Amino acid sequence: MRRTLLTLSLVAVALPRAFIGAQATHGIVALRFGQLVDGTGRTLRDAVVVIEGDRIQSVGTGRAAIPRGAVVRDLRRYTAIPGLIDAHTHMTYYWDGAAGTNPWQQQGSRNSGVTVFLAQANALRTLETGVTTVRDLGSRDFTDVAMRDLINRGAFPGPRMFVAGHGLGRLRPSATNATPVSNIARARIANAADIPAAIKAQVDGGADWIKMYGSTGSAADVTGDETFSADEMRTAVDAAHALGRPIAIHSYGPDGGRDATAAGAESVEHAVDLDDATLADMARRKTVYVPTIDHNRYYAEYRAQFGYTDTQAAALDAYRARNFETARRAWQAGVRFAMGSDAVFTMFGQNTRELGWYVKLGMTPAQAIATATTNGAALLGREKELGAIAPGYYADIVAVEGDPLADISVVTDKVRWVMKGGVVVVTALSPLPHAARGRRR
Repeated sequence: MRRTLLTLSLVAVALPRAFIGAQATHGIVALRFGQLVDGTGRTLRDAVVVIEGDRIQSVGTGRAAIPRGAVVRDLRRYTAIPGLIDAHTHMTYYWDGAAGTNPWQQQGSRNSGVTVFLAQANALRTLETGVTTVRDLGSRDFTDVAMRDLINRGAFPGPRMFVAGHGLGRLRPSATNATPVSNIARARIANAADIPAAIKAQVDGGADWIKMYGSTGSAADVTGDETFSADEMRTAVDAAHALGRPIAIHSYGPDGGRDATAAGAESVEHAVDLDDATLADMARRKTVYVPTIDHNRYYAEYRAQFGYTDTQAAALDAYRARNFETARRAWQAGVRFAMGSDAVFTMFGQNTRELGWYVKLGMTPAQAIATATTNGAALLGREKELGAIAPGYYADIVAVEGDPLADISVVTDKVRWVMKGGVVVVTALSPLPHAARGRRR
């Protein structure tokens, strides 16, 4: 494999504690960088970041900032940026590329325990992009909870995960014979009265967030027909907040985006064709927009893996163009953004390509980076410990080659070293172009 991390991944599976322990920092460590972009608007030359355990102790410049007795790691060839946050993933969506299969069919037929084990590969590829934290918005059988907990206990390396369990969706007519209890546990909603119980089931199962599918649209389906009413969305928001959980509402179309915003959702995912009034409401309420522009580029580009036709690929590309235009208007309207890839299957390893679209729509590289650092941390309610390189924060640090404030591709293409919580998780210092990330078509 291209990187030390992936070369050692088999060892990580067999001997996870030995692998992580070998990479962990011990005592006080001082990291030296040629430049540091700290996430708070400050840029330092000849920067020194002092770490003890999983936290940053101090940030300074020059040799004088290195404490006596500290272990020094010289990374002055590189620029440091905070560990990145991907605000929309599906980490447990794994496909092994076996002949005669496609990702969606394989996902639905595999044992959940096997899925969690195999999804380690998605976790590793995510770390390689410099993403050290994800908000994971939907899985089956609480596999996301299991993956989060295994990573937290050091069973295998992966990004810090905030998870949502089952996303709330309308009950399919073919499932009406299922028992009400099983429907609620899986967050399949027959009527509004079921919504609070379904949300409680996700919280009881370990969810940090609540996810609601407020419209149709997924994979090659780019429709955006609203599936929950404004009142039902408000019921979901109130029930989630009553249990101390934030909520993200998926909507491919404008109606769901409008109603999700009015209902008080913390974030709106995907929505296109939002009108000026909705964008103004999002800006006023500080609703976070996670447009996930790049995920439809992925589906269209990798259509052979999914068996999508050229006509379907063209529809995906057309939707992406609408998504981009909506995001451009949202940015001009002052809406807050958080970077979310909507990574699934072989898209892991391409998590940060969304940032390129942000620069194209009018953000500076610094503003684009903020969507994946300070904005993402604020969305997670962790703005005092994630998204910046500052004293007291987690030692989540990414070394990139070049100046990320001049060229966003430095972030998307030139990650050379990654630390998460004081542990070095990517150590190879060689180029990794997009074409090498994920599996080839």
